[in-house]
Amino acid sequence: MTRRLRDRIAAAASALATALTGALLAVGAPASAAAVPETVPLKITNNSGRTEPLYVYNLGTQLSTGRQGWADADGTFHAWPAGGNPPVPAPDAALTGPAPGRSTTIRIPKFSGRIYFSYGQKLVFKLATGGLVQPAVQNPSDPNRNILFNWSEYTLNDSGLWINSTQVDMFSAPYAVGVQRADGSTSSTGRLKPGGYKGFFTALRGRPGGWAALIQTRPDGTVLRALSPGHGLETGALPASVMDDYVNRVWQKYTTSTLTVTPFADQPNTKYYGRVSGGVLNFTNSAGTVVTSFQKPDADSVFGCHKRLDAPNDQVRGPISRTLCAGFNRSTLLVNPNQPDTGSADFYRDSVTNHYAREIHARTADGKAYAFAFDDVGHHESLLHDARPRQAYLTLDPFD
Repeated sequence: MTRRLRDRIAAAASALATALTGALLAVGAPASAAAVPETVPLKITNNSGRTEPLYVYNLGTQLSTGRQGWADADGTFHAWPAGGNPPVPAPDAALTGPAPGRSTTIRIPKFSGRIYFSYGQKLVFKLATGGLVQPAVQNPSDPNRNILFNWSEYTLNDSGLWINSTQVDMFSAPYAVGVQRADGSTSSTGRLKPGGYKGFFTALRGRPGGWAALIQTRPDGTVLRALSPGHGLETGALPASVMDDYVNRVWQKYTTSTLTVTPFADQPNTKYYGRVSGGVLNFTNSAGTVVTSFQKPDADSVFGCHKRLDAPNDQVRGPISRTLCAGFNRSTLLVNPNQPDTGSADFYRDSVTNHYAREIHARTADGKAYAFAFDDVGHHESLLHDARPRQAYLTLDPFD
């Protein structure tokens, strides 16, 4: 997929001020470089209740040089060696994680990267000529297919720390992230409600139409994860027509009425007006000039927020497309002709919706998640930012 979250990580690294979680730009006055040290402590706590060995990885792009590599427990950067075609094994970058009920602290450098953690077995990373090959467990031959793992994403730069939990690619081992701020207070996000982990899989199993087929297990029956619906389309778990009924109804509605998009919360007078004509959704500005157009999207475009809902990093099509993507995934485009719909009361209420995202948000303690790429529209994403972080946290939670 061309607009998956991991693809935007590379763009975030080069932009420096862009968070990893989906083209979310840093806002507010930038902190001075002196206010943000070269490394920040990350306290990892293992409250999972699992007894297997835990392995931790800090992988990403060094922002000062643009080089890809990994960081050791002290935050020292190590560049990857040259890759190959076919990909060659990467150096072992695994750090020993804390035992059950214990904590350990590593230091994270000025990276645009991921903190991976795996239970019971080290992850397999390889290097291609273009850089690191990330796990892709929607591929049944991926060497990490039967490993229980997950990851958090972060950017640490001169404007502070952004750290998030993410389910854009999959829902798996539960965890929460946190930040201790300069005043000593702490904030956290990503934690599931009690019973939320098992409840999510129970809900998905009970959902007809292929949603249960998103769940991946080991040969022994151990539940490993649920793939995101975009990956479910790749594997054939979900039918390609899964969103057609809703998309068709949206197209029909806005053939005779207007969809108004106000993409910038701080620019309420910047509005675009959408009408379907000749099967195409055209948006005009206040002067009546067509500024961008959208072909009717398929499910892959909706779930991936790409292809026919591509969102370039501009000031017109990208913001409109982000808004449409959120509206399709949350199924709010029929009930509210003024988008984005920033409240959550009407989210996921249509029978045709992103049920994966629906079940995740229903089970997070604060209602926030990154269940699809533009879940940050309306600030429903599980992201923290602090301009002067004292410490970050990654807490591995129980599988209940």
